[in-house]
Amino acid sequence: MPDPLISVVLPVYNGEPYIAAALESILRQDYDRFEVIALDDGSTDRSLEILQRCRKADDRIRIVSRENRGLIATLNDGIALASGDLIARMDADDISYPSRFSRQVALFAKQPQLAISGTGIDQLLGNRVVRGRPNPIYQTGDWHILSTFFTIFLHSTVMYNRNVIPEDMLVYDAGYVHAEDFDLFGRIARQFPAAMIDESLVAYRIHHDSVSSRHKQQMRQTHLKIVAENLERQSLCDDPDALHAIGAAVTPDTVRRAANCLLAIEGKIAERVGPTRSSYAHGSLCFFYFLYQLIIDEQRPELTHAFLTLTGKWQLIRRRERYGLRSAAYAPWLCRFSGGATRRLDLMARYYQSVPAKTVQSLQGLA
Repeated sequence: MPDPLISVVLPVYNGEPYIAAALESILRQDYDRFEVIALDDGSTDRSLEILQRCRKADDRIRIVSRENRGLIATLNDGIALASGDLIARMDADDISYPSRFSRQVALFAKQPQLAISGTGIDQLLGNRVVRGRPNPIYQTGDWHILSTFFTIFLHSTVMYNRNVIPEDMLVYDAGYVHAEDFDLFGRIARQFPAAMIDESLVAYRIHHDSVSSRHKQQMRQTHLKIVAENLERQSLCDDPDALHAIGAAVTPDTVRRAANCLLAIEGKIAERVGPTRSSYAHGSLCFFYFLYQLIIDEQRPELTHAFLTLTGKWQLIRRRERYGLRSAAYAPWLCRFSGGATRRLDLMARYYQSVPAKTVQSLQGLA
C-alpha cells in the first residue's frame, strides 16, 4: 500500500475546550498524507470559530457546518465525504500521538487484508497522563469472538481500510445509539481480519462532559442489547430478555436473572472444545465486569453483594472491596465509611501511577 491517503473523520459538538489540541495533534503527525473532515454538528459554543482559524493555517482541513443531527448521522456524513483509502476516527477531546498514523499505515501495508485496526491508549485526566498497559487478552487475535462481548477498540484509535470493507457495511447503524461503534466493529470483525497495536498511541480524555459520561445509561442499555443479540446468534444465551431487563432497571429480580444468565453463558462456553474456548472465556469475564460495574454504580451494596454471591465471583474482587460489600449486608453505615475510604485509596493509587504533570503541548511530543 504505497502512501495511502488517510481521511480523518472528526465530529465536533461544543468541543471548544479541547478541539484545538485535538486538531493540532493530528496536524503534527509524522505521516502527512491526510485530509481532515471536521464536521461541526450545530455547536453553540466557539467550536466553529476555532475550526475556521485552524483551517486558515492548514488547508488539509475541510469544515462542514450544519444544524445538529447527532453523532451517528455526523459520522456517516464524514465517511460519505472521505476520499482516502483509509479512514481514521478522531474525537474532538482526545490527543493522537505523533506516530499514530505512521504506525497504523505500516500495519495495513504489512497486512493488506486487514479491515480495521485500533491502538492502545493512555488516559488523560486534566493535565495528567495515566499510562496504559498492554492487555494479554488482545494477544489471542480472536477479534470476532471478543467483539461478541465488548467494544474491542476505543473509537478514536480506529482506522478503517476501505479496500477491504464493503461500502454498504461501513455505515453506523442508527438503531444502536451511543454504542454504534460496538455494533460496527462487531459486524466488521465477524467477516474480516482485525488487528490491534497494543501500545498507547492515543490519549483518551476523561471528563464529565464526554459522550460516555453524559449518556452512560443509554450507552449501557444499547451495549446490553448488542451483547444479547450476539449471544443469541451464537446460541450462548437462553434468556436475552434478562440483559434487557437489567439495563432498564437494577432490582433484586433483574440482578438474579442477570446472574443466572451469566452462569448459563459460562456453562455453554465450558462445553465448547477447541482453541477458541479461552477467547470466549475471556470475553464472558469482561462481560461479568461490565455487569458488575453497572450494578455497583447503583450504590446499593446489597445488590452487588447478591450478584457476586449468585455468580460465585467474590474472588475476583479486591480484598478491601469484598470487606465493604460483606459488611453492607449487615451494617449499611459501615459500608458508607468503607466505600469512602476505598474511593480515597483509588484516587491516591491513580495519582501515584500517573506520570508527572504535562501540558498538552508536551503530550503531543510523546511517541
